[in-house]
Amino acid sequence: AAPGPRSYTTLRDEAVKLFNSLQQLELERDPVPLMQGVLQTCLDLPPLVDEIYCQLVKQTTEPPAPGGQGDLHYWQLLTCMSCTFLPSPPVLRFLHFHLDRRVPSRFPTSEMAKYACFIREALRKTKGRECVPSLEEILVLMRRQEMICTVHCPGAPTCSVAISSHTTAEESPSVAFVSPQVARELVSRLGLSQSPNLFALYAQSRRREQPVGSTTLLADVLTRFE
Repeated sequence: AAPGPRSYTTLRDEAVKLFNSLQQLELERDPVPLMQGVLQTCLDLPPLVDEIYCQLVKQTTEPPAPGGQGDLHYWQLLTCMSCTFLPSPPVLRFLHFHLDRRVPSRFPTSEMAKYACFIREALRKTKGRECVPSLEEILVLMRRQEMICTVHCPGAPTCSVAISSHTTAEESPSVAFVSPQVARELVSRLGLSQSPNLFALYAQSRRREQPVGSTTLLADVLTRFE
């Protein structure tokens, strides 16, 4: 049995199941739950990450209907993979070849080329996730957009801040444990631009409240709430 909340069989059997899921993805009207299931399996069984990357490269090479719904679903899952996992160096080189040469040369202004550009940038920032993307995050990634994170400020209105899958709660010169985007917005809203004080970002649920660690991905925090 594999680690994680699910029960798994052998890696070979799980790879076959994932391949069948990718085939089903082409025809799904709502691909988000299926995408999240694939991502969860890869998180629970890391040896399958390279397998899925290779399958997705294959599915997005010479598709029967370039730019069609099925083709875009593969690109969208590849986008989610790139924001969640890094493949091994050999597969990463193979993937970059696919993104840098095959797609732009044939479809330079297409949606596929835009996804390829987004994925290249994501791979530069991805370091690994504790949680797979939430359903909301997957929907946002499918549109190549950022998520809106709502921060509740003491004695002030809520603050909506755009974050990506890679935004961490890193320390900044003026606000500790708050991502640069969140820090700038909070400091401005609270009128504390000149304050030497340090502030922390907290995650609060019904049962507990805890500070968000400096290297924690905010997207993982949001996924836990889901």
